[in-house]
Amino acid sequence: MSIFALKGNIIYSESREKLCIVSNGYLVCEEGISKGVFEELPEKWKDIEVKDYGEQLIIPGLSDIHLHAPQYAFRGLGMDMELLEWLDTYTFPEESKYQDLEYAKKAYEIFVEDLKRNGTTRVCVFATIHEEATILLMDLLEQSGIKGYVGKVSMNRNSPAYLCEDTPKENVRNWLDVVKGRYRRIQPILTPRFTPSCTDDLMEDLAKLQKEYHLPLQSHLSENPSEVAWVQELEPESSCYGDAYDRLGAFGSNGKTVMAHCVYSGEEECELMKKRNVFIAHCPQSNTNLASGVAPAKKYIQQGFSIGLGSDIAGGASISILRAMADAIQASKLRWRLLDSSWEPLTFEEAFYMGTKGGGAFFGNVGSFEEGYEMDALVIDDEELRHPQDITVKDRLERMIYLSEQVRFTDIYVSGKII
Repeated sequence: MSIFALKGNIIYSESREKLCIVSNGYLVCEEGISKGVFEELPEKWKDIEVKDYGEQLIIPGLSDIHLHAPQYAFRGLGMDMELLEWLDTYTFPEESKYQDLEYAKKAYEIFVEDLKRNGTTRVCVFATIHEEATILLMDLLEQSGIKGYVGKVSMNRNSPAYLCEDTPKENVRNWLDVVKGRYRRIQPILTPRFTPSCTDDLMEDLAKLQKEYHLPLQSHLSENPSEVAWVQELEPESSCYGDAYDRLGAFGSNGKTVMAHCVYSGEEECELMKKRNVFIAHCPQSNTNLASGVAPAKKYIQQGFSIGLGSDIAGGASISILRAMADAIQASKLRWRLLDSSWEPLTFEEAFYMGTKGGGAFFGNVGSFEEGYEMDALVIDDEELRHPQDITVKDRLERMIYLSEQVRFTDIYVSGKII
């Protein structure tokens, strides 16, 4: 039996609004599962191995529930464009390169290495339409120790011919059969790019596959005004963007679904998301870079939606979920000041929740140190963030998300194992 404890300054979300902080505490892990956090090591575990990290911070692993692996190669480019122009100019030409496995290997190795270095322990990743390159990405993530989902993208309309599939359902089924039982850490997720690039027949086919294979699904929802207007033209029978997914069975009715952005989700769409328990991936940096807007994250938090954070590489230029926490707070302040004063800005506690326990919930009991949760943990050395004053453990954590580029991870654990 594998049982040990980590000792240090331990911080995790007790709720959406409240942190639990235990200074010089003990986090006990048995067979990859947290047994809880204690101020003193309980007598029954007095003889177990204790890894003493001194004054370092110990927080749950970070969950990124929306990012595009093939786009990592051109992050930081085209940030003066809006979504649809950016897709045509940068995204689609870049993704076409992944039919070349040598190029895909070079690009995906860089992506996986940087993802791991930034403390991300759980992911929901878009690949491309290319089956072999998608499997390669899954192999690399499996080897890294990171856990999560990877999706072979499906698309068959309103896209360049080189990215439109003639037999998308058959392509997905073949991919699913090839990867079945191949991995312990990485699993497939159905991935229609978004409504404009998928016919109704394709969306219905994916919904049937979701039911048949018992898989989650990921896509985009109400990100950009032009995109929302386009969906209204393409799907006149749908009462809202979310209904375009829902009436075809691809909005959570057959399993877990995560939708990125939800910047312009109206009341009907929100009610539908709540009813289907759709997860929202809030991607504040991407929404800013592509001039999409600011999602009402505070509203979603306060009204009990399932919500986490996404870096949305490469709409977002930074792969750090710590950075995404800071971006979420800053974006919410602008929304409150300039757009809607009825919802106050996000607090630090709420942003931290989204990046850990909130997004982690998509993967099960993940993102907390409460008893019964998988023990994903980051041990953080913030000694290089020099300061003359005495500051609290909470202050150290808050400052760290704004200075994330200076953070050093001493150790990264996923399900109790150092990766």
